[in-house]
Amino acid sequence: MSRASAEINLSAISKNLKFIKGQTKAQVLAVVKADAYGHGLIEVAQQVVAAGADWIGTALLEEGIRLRKSGISTPIISWMTPIGEDFKNAIELDIDLSISSPELLQEIVSAGKAVNKTPRVHIELDTGMNRGGFGDEWSTVLPLLAKSVADKGINLIGVWSHFARADEPAEKMNQDQLVEFEKRVEDLKKSGINFQYCHIANSAASLKHSQAHKNIIRWGIGLYGLSPDVNNLGSSKDLGLIPAMKLKAKLQLVKSVKSGVGVGYGSTATTKSDTKLGVVAMGYADGIPRNTNQSAGVFVDGKRAPIIGRVSMDQFVVDLGASSNAKTGDEVIVFGDGSGGEYTVDEWAKASGTINYEIVTRIGPRVPRIYSRE
Repeated sequence: MSRASAEINLSAISKNLKFIKGQTKAQVLAVVKADAYGHGLIEVAQQVVAAGADWIGTALLEEGIRLRKSGISTPIISWMTPIGEDFKNAIELDIDLSISSPELLQEIVSAGKAVNKTPRVHIELDTGMNRGGFGDEWSTVLPLLAKSVADKGINLIGVWSHFARADEPAEKMNQDQLVEFEKRVEDLKKSGINFQYCHIANSAASLKHSQAHKNIIRWGIGLYGLSPDVNNLGSSKDLGLIPAMKLKAKLQLVKSVKSGVGVGYGSTATTKSDTKLGVVAMGYADGIPRNTNQSAGVFVDGKRAPIIGRVSMDQFVVDLGASSNAKTGDEVIVFGDGSGGEYTVDEWAKASGTINYEIVTRIGPRVPRIYSRE
């Protein structure tokens, strides 16, 4: 093994996909944005297609284009599409595009005319999250959409929105957003605009809000075996999901130190007794959060060794304990599914004051991905 690696269990990803397919009658859109949440865009996309994904979803158009050019023929939607993107190429490659503004509508229509092909589009609706999508201007946009459809300037494939609080199933806002979504869908139909698909359910709603499934669900964080929200929905194990990433590294150095010595930049931590320290060959340049506290660490020599001191750019230090048999060059598990006693992604997230999404997506390109089908 190199100094660090992320082992990706592709079989776990397949099982997580098949798990949710067994929970819904809707088609399943496998979300592989952000380099498949840090797991590897092409490899994961190929795996989920083989496992039966009906759709592939990316945020960035460049990722959708890469997938098409890699040989993925499954329907692809790319929804983070600001003005100025390579829409001509996307249209020629049959990548579905999301439209959330009149300006974008005009540009995509023009791109379609330039390549003599009708763009496949999904209309994004703002139903209360107040981020992307058509909002208060809806009444003035409807005629523009109707005209574009009638003129065959766009092929309207679907309509979609996004929940703001689906990871809080009891929140009234979820139902309010669903009602608003359904109202706007009816507005489109009354305007004579036909389309095939509606989608609003993310991973949390896919798990806990069957009324929101419509005919496509977007399976994101759950695809990778992680809970959308540990506090409100439970852990991966509670939900029947299998974490797909195991992060490993090497001990660059093991050394004995005395009690009462400072460790790392700023000497923010001090040893409480004579002990052994292990220097792990990863740092914030690899995606290890700089602010991680001693609630996380690594698993080595059959036990947990917590972080001590600040995480550096290329390394961090763990307290191995005076009796540890760990030695320089040993492999450590930074995080895994927890079944062997190692720290989990969720524990790392809590120790860093963030969420599991961020932990896996920030693992940088200096860390090779190693794929298995165990």
